[in-house]
Amino acid sequence: MSNNIIREITPLTQNDCFTIFSRKKQEFDFPLHTHEDMELNLILNASGAKRIVGDHISEIEDVELVLVGSNLSHGWFMHNCQSKEIVEVTIQFHKDLLDERFLKRNQLAFIRNMFEHSKRGVLFSRETIERISPRLLALSTKGGFDSILELLSILHDLSISRESKMLSDSTFTKEDYNYNSRRIEKVFEYMNNNFHKLITLTDVSRIANMPEASFSRFIKKRTGYSFIDSLNEIRLGHVSRMLIDTTQSIAEIAFICGFNNMANFNRTFKSKKGCTPKEFRENYVGKRVFI
Repeated sequence: MSNNIIREITPLTQNDCFTIFSRKKQEFDFPLHTHEDMELNLILNASGAKRIVGDHISEIEDVELVLVGSNLSHGWFMHNCQSKEIVEVTIQFHKDLLDERFLKRNQLAFIRNMFEHSKRGVLFSRETIERISPRLLALSTKGGFDSILELLSILHDLSISRESKMLSDSTFTKEDYNYNSRRIEKVFEYMNNNFHKLITLTDVSRIANMPEASFSRFIKKRTGYSFIDSLNEIRLGHVSRMLIDTTQSIAEIAFICGFNNMANFNRTFKSKKGCTPKEFRENYVGKRVFI
């Protein structure tokens, strides 16, 4: 199924740093798609529209700003949106706009982290949107070196903004994720390889070579999630992928991905995704395009 998502070739050329589209529209009419370039998307006056980023599906508010990483499926759809005056500003830039060695410099740590998070999609807060949107709307009026300086300044301000959140589950994207900790990476490697089995705090603490209480605090500090939340996120990423890529029953998928209690599985899925597994499959697969 996922092979039927459109693979877009963007208008961005190798000779340009970025391209920008600023437009007013009456509807969202582009299907679910992916592309190599990164994308910053500002949407105004589209309350009730539906956003799909990776395996995250949500109805949006009247203002929306999302950073989408390279090769991450995404799309916006009318859903319950009644507006005929939608404003959309889309900025697409090469994933290597900033060289990898350059990104490792200390002064670029926040942008580096934001780009890492963009592999799952980053949704910015209303406060950030209200502060940044005038600059995004004005960016198309700039040219040459001034335009790239302003884009980099915007990216920096976004990278230090508060209350942004990642959208898609980490395992859904199939992208390597850097946790800046060898211990955490070893634990996540173990959980990714054994998500279908019973995994306990004792197991992962032993892998990290830490006492259980210390590891619980450590993983929460490093990732922002508890051990159980991290494990559930990994499992739900695999669940989401199977709901899209296979025709197996929801119960079969839950069991394969390590959920042995259907009530707990349904409760966990709905809490994280905002919909039931059945609704997720219908919502996502309904946006497929056969090519």
